[in-house]
Amino acid sequence: MSALQSSPAKDVGLAPVVDDLSAYLISGRVKSHFKTDEKYETTVRTPSQGIADGVAAERLGFRRVFLSERYDLKEAGALLGGIGALTSRIGLATGVIGATSRHPLLAAALGATLHAAYGPRFVYGIGRGAAGWNKGTGITENSFDALVDYADILYRLWRGESVTYNGPAGSYEKMALADCYEGPAPEIWYGSFGLSKAAKAAATRAFSGVLLPAMLTPDGVRSSVKRIREACERIGRDPSTLRICASVVTAPELDEFETRALCHARAVTYLQLPAWGYPFHLVNGWDLEVIKKLQAHPLFSRMKTSVADTSFHRVDLLEPARLIPDTWMQESCAIGSITDCVRRLQAFRDAGADEITTYGSTPGQNTKLIAAWREHSAARQGGSPK
Repeated sequence: MSALQSSPAKDVGLAPVVDDLSAYLISGRVKSHFKTDEKYETTVRTPSQGIADGVAAERLGFRRVFLSERYDLKEAGALLGGIGALTSRIGLATGVIGATSRHPLLAAALGATLHAAYGPRFVYGIGRGAAGWNKGTGITENSFDALVDYADILYRLWRGESVTYNGPAGSYEKMALADCYEGPAPEIWYGSFGLSKAAKAAATRAFSGVLLPAMLTPDGVRSSVKRIREACERIGRDPSTLRICASVVTAPELDEFETRALCHARAVTYLQLPAWGYPFHLVNGWDLEVIKKLQAHPLFSRMKTSVADTSFHRVDLLEPARLIPDTWMQESCAIGSITDCVRRLQAFRDAGADEITTYGSTPGQNTKLIAAWREHSAARQGGSPK
């Protein structure tokens, strides 16, 4: 059954799809079990809650769901497959899988299987991956050509070709899928800040979309969109054929504790990493000295890893989060009343994003926001909500 073919049993009670609003699921770390005495929904989420959130996202009318894979309790195929089995129309996207984490044949099998099982609604969002996974793969920190070639290999496999390749993305001989999905191949999107080299890679025919990270400001999104669109034009590609989605942390009508955990503490997990902190300085214009002060916080000297997000959960990071200016979060997140959040989402659309995905909060926490956004969009178009 195609994702666009309705299943009467599943489609009962579904809100109309909002074309430009999607939802990120179980952002950050998860735990295997949820303690019943947890006061806040997003203090910690579990894989099973992530699947339930995907079902809720379809019911509420989100266009698609994004899930970032982690190599512990967040294996993308298992979770997106669970969501696919319980839904009929919502898009299923990885956002983002490190390209080096899967052999191309396994990556192609993931996309083909999800398409075949649940209809052509899978989007394979990839990035260059973490350094530890890049060893021996050919995809290095500066190897954008390798990422483009990796995507091209997947398309060739999905077309049923036998692929022999020796180049920046590795060395492979006579790879092929014995059984292929008989229909359109999955789209491949690039998870990126949209800086110059990444914009050039994104503009190639290898990618159908770009997923920008959370915590960019509207001005940051505008500059990234401009670079990406101009890169398309330089090679003769119609910029409108590359869909750009901005990830926006939303905290609609949430109290101060949960808002700070979703916004400030989440920002810590990004800014603590030099490889991420500096791009936020470049794109958003955030003060590099503040970012360096955060990176030097004593809490991080006691980590077992170099990454705060694998050593702590969000609520453990509220102390260093005090170093992050409130103005940064007000600029980059949708916080406060529903009206304030709608206004902020519109700022990202005005900056050139074709699509927005909520981030951090659950689809259920955004129930009022998606309803208000549907009405807002209809009013701007001179119509009424469907």
